[in-house]
Amino acid sequence: MLKLTKFYIGGHWVKPLSPATLPVLNPATEAQIGTVAMGNAADVDRAVAAAKAAFSGFSTTSKQERLDLLKRLKAATERRFEDLAQAMRMEMGAPITMARAAQADAAIGHLQGFIDALNELEERKVLANGDILMREPIGVCGLITPWNWPMNQIALKVIPALATGSTCVLKPSEYTPISAMIYAEIIDEAGYPPGVFNLVNGDGPTVGAALSRHPDIQMMSFTGSTRAGIAVTRDAAETVKRVTLELGGKSPNLVFADCDLEARVSASVRECMFNTGQSCDAPTRLLVERSCYDAALQIAKRTADAIRVGNPELAGDHIGPLFDKIQYDRVQAMIQLGLAEGATLLAGGLGKPEGVTSGWFAKPTIFADVSNDMRIAQEEIFGPVLVIIPFEDEADAIEIANDTPYGLAAYLQTGDPERALRVATRLRAGAIHINGGGFNYGSPFGGYKQSGNGREGGMMGLEDYLETKTLHGLG
Repeated sequence: MLKLTKFYIGGHWVKPLSPATLPVLNPATEAQIGTVAMGNAADVDRAVAAAKAAFSGFSTTSKQERLDLLKRLKAATERRFEDLAQAMRMEMGAPITMARAAQADAAIGHLQGFIDALNELEERKVLANGDILMREPIGVCGLITPWNWPMNQIALKVIPALATGSTCVLKPSEYTPISAMIYAEIIDEAGYPPGVFNLVNGDGPTVGAALSRHPDIQMMSFTGSTRAGIAVTRDAAETVKRVTLELGGKSPNLVFADCDLEARVSASVRECMFNTGQSCDAPTRLLVERSCYDAALQIAKRTADAIRVGNPELAGDHIGPLFDKIQYDRVQAMIQLGLAEGATLLAGGLGKPEGVTSGWFAKPTIFADVSNDMRIAQEEIFGPVLVIIPFEDEADAIEIANDTPYGLAAYLQTGDPERALRVATRLRAGAIHINGGGFNYGSPFGGYKQSGNGREGGMMGLEDYLETKTLHGLG
């Protein structure tokens, strides 16, 4: 924990230039579990200088050398797996079973996906016209990651930088710095050259903006709110750097009467509540065909009422708290808004679960009879809140599903494979999950519209960290 008051720059844990700090809280107990240093622009300058100095050497390493380092990184990550899981259990309230199976697992799963992609990457090839095409590392990368999936997003940004021969400065969420600190130790153990990876903690308006504006950074990769993504893009514009964004979502989940209604509706409710609803691609709008609407409501209510909210330290399939008081208050305000808008409260509601006196726990909540123009159907709530909207037919379902400023993911439940493909091609979203099909490591992840641009994971995730050069006259 002492390293939380330092930054990892140039291969060493160094004292920050900024004197600012922030308490780190356990959202399940509200107790302080650490203190994190909060950097400033001077700290960013120092980290970027280290990354820039390291780039000249690291960018010339061979693919095989980088693959060997990634394999060492995987071994080191596997040794620290439980440390990562426990860190996210403490700092964001992820129940330990889920922290191991999903939150910490992402550090290894995405790494293997990038190893596989790098193996396949052609860094040099001859085009049909005789010219030579080369793929080269883009340079120094500024990486900003969120609190809701700490290791998932760090892995999706840091690993492709390391894999391509780029160097980077990471600003993790200041609210979940423990897992990021452990990951810096893992990278150090793996033997990466000093300056290839650097870590500076701080807030978005200070450290995030300094990274985005920095003239020696060639790329910014950001995951977070659409509002903050716009700020990163604006800050980066003056230096014309590449910007990739993974932003918000209000993902539709289309339930047709020809699916296995009991299985698919109950699974859909649990998927929405997973990670306490704090996932950008959570299926938070359940669109149900009118002919099975009443039956679906009964299944959804029964499922929500059975979801347990509990202590993250205990093993099990329960959900944990929201990550802090600010988020808890936002979720409560949106539940109150749903009531004011006239939606039917099917399950859950305002306040904490019965018997809970401490921690930022919220009730799994479902609103029925929602119209898509309500704010609870248009705005990202980022909590365990599901809205259910009826539709008349396939065309109506597609229209409602696409009536959103977001396009990160969509979900589809149907017993007709032809309908599944037909509807999937009409949905404006970056990922379509059909009948419970989950995301696989190595596939690209990203969205349409205000859900961002660029793709993370696998081959497409590597390509965002590469520049293209053509050689003319050697063919």
